[in-house]
Order: sequence, then C-alpha cells, then structure tokens
Amino acid sequence: MGLADALRGKSVERRGRIAKPPPDGSRPLPGWRRYWPMYTAVSPFFILFAVFGVFPVGFSIYLSFMSWDGIGETRSIGWENYAYLVTDSDFWQSIGNTLIIWLLSTVPMIFLALVIAYALHTAVRFKAFYRVAYFVPNITSIVAMTLVLGSVFSDSSGLLNSALRAINSGEVGWLSDPWAMKVSVAAITIWRWVGYNAIICLAGLQAISSDVFEAAKVDGADNRQTFFRITLPMLRPVILFVAVTSTIGGLQLFTEPQVLFPVDDNGNVGGPGGEATTIVLYLYQQAFVFNRFGYGAAVGWALFLLIAVFSVINWRLIGGRDEDAIGTGKRKGKSRAR
Repeated sequence: MGLADALRGKSVERRGRIAKPPPDGSRPLPGWRRYWPMYTAVSPFFILFAVFGVFPVGFSIYLSFMSWDGIGETRSIGWENYAYLVTDSDFWQSIGNTLIIWLLSTVPMIFLALVIAYALHTAVRFKAFYRVAYFVPNITSIVAMTLVLGSVFSDSSGLLNSALRAINSGEVGWLSDPWAMKVSVAAITIWRWVGYNAIICLAGLQAISSDVFEAAKVDGADNRQTFFRITLPMLRPVILFVAVTSTIGGLQLFTEPQVLFPVDDNGNVGGPGGEATTIVLYLYQQAFVFNRFGYGAAVGWALFLLIAVFSVINWRLIGGRDEDAIGTGKRKGKSRAR
C-alpha cells in the first residue's frame, strides 16, 4: 500500500465511511453523478408534478394580475381584478350560496356518518355487504347520478313532487325555489359522501381499544354515556379530518350544481337567479364562458383564502381543545414538579 492510499484510507475513515474499491478497479464518480440512475428513476413524478401542479399554481398567480381572454396577449392591470372582486355582487352571492349549501350538507353528513359507522361497528351480520353498499355512491359517476337525481327533483314530473301530491301536500319547486335549489344540491352531496366518511369514522372506531369500553362498562356507564364521553372524544382526530376534508370539498362544489342547472343561452349558471351558483361554478363562468381568465384566477385565489380560513376554524373548534388540554396538563405538571 502506498502513502497516497494510506492517506486516502485515513481520510475516509475520519468521515465515518467505509472505503471499498470498485471490483473493476475504476474510480467512483464524484458528487451527484454517482446517484444519477436513482434520480432518473424518480424524475418522472417530479417532472409531471412540476408541469401539472407547480406551474399552474404559479401561472394562476401571474394571471390574476392580468387581463387575458385566453387567445390574445396578456395585459398587466395590477390589482384591478382583486379590486373588482371586492365590489362584485355576483361573487358575494356565490360565496353566500356556497356557505349555505356547505352548512346544509356538511353538518348532517358528519352526523349521519357517525351514526352509520357506529351501526356498522356494532353490526353482527353482513358487515362487508353494508360497507360496500355505503361506499358505492362515492365511486359512482356523479354526472350520471346527478342526472338521475335531477329527474327525482324535477318540479313538474319528479318523484318527490309526485309523492307530495299523493299525500295531498303542496308541491315544492326543487329546481326553481331559491332555498329548495340549495337543498337539492346539498342532498346530492350528502348522498355521495356520507358513505365515504362513514368508512373513515368506522376505521377510527375500530382503532379504539376494547379495554376502554370494558372498563367503562365495569364502572357502570350506559350506552349513551359511553358514546358521548368515550367514543366521541376519542374520535375527535377522525372527526377533525372528516370536517376539514368535507369543508374543502364543500367549498369546491362544482359538478352537482353544474349538471343540475346547466348553462343557459345567455351564459348564466346556477339556475334561476343564480341561486345555486357556487364559487367554483362562478369561476368556471367567468373563465370559460365569458373568457375572463384573469378575473377567474383572482376568484380562484379568493377561494383558496376562504378554504384556509375555514380549515383553521375547524382545527381550532374540533382539534384545538386537545392541544389546549395537553398544554394545560403539561403546565400543571411542571408547576407541581416545581
């Protein structure tokens, strides 16, 4: 062994590496070139993510400060799109419609999901069948099902109004009355997502140890006390996840109102008076019907801020108490230790 090899070996040993000469006697490639086969193997994902994920986000920010009809040259207009957004009554109407539909769909959906999950957890027979049956609406084409349910909600020949006439009750304008239109969209949303959320809640229920329920039973807790004082508190992280994902999905509602109330000849969306126009549907109208892509991008970023605000509110209302309790407990523990 020469002096240079001995010094190289000591240097490698000092860095904590094991120096093994290549079997063919060639010198190893320095730096990143040693790992280029691995980088090449994982590069397709990052290239696709950059093209279809990062670039559209960055381009939408750029576009929100521009005036562009989708074909001609872009023209910088500064903050004009956002300034007009604040005073646009149609935009605020779409926010109001979205929040009402979100409230009508999310709250009952989470409650029904918990009830179904608890029923599936305690079911004795046909568990697998019920799980598949409740999950099927989530994998069914929402366009096809909205068309089918649209015939159910039809004002003149729908099944619901036929049933109301059969019991001598007044008809409801499910596709023309402002509030009934929102209820129709909310009902389709509940039908689509309640089974999916029930399966998530069921997974959370099954993760709770049976020892906890047996201990509660030994202490004399009845079913109601067990559900409200043990099951629900231990399911709080799952409920937070369901609430946040339902909020994000509810604020991005598009397919249901778009199929139930198609665009008319004048480019109007959301049915009579735009009473079922959601934020995403309004974005679609501005960008792809009226060719105002710059303003559509500004609406998209306003929607992003709205989703972020509601996610933080959900986190503080449902999940924040745990952290506060843990922090309080830690502080108490420290004070006692002192």
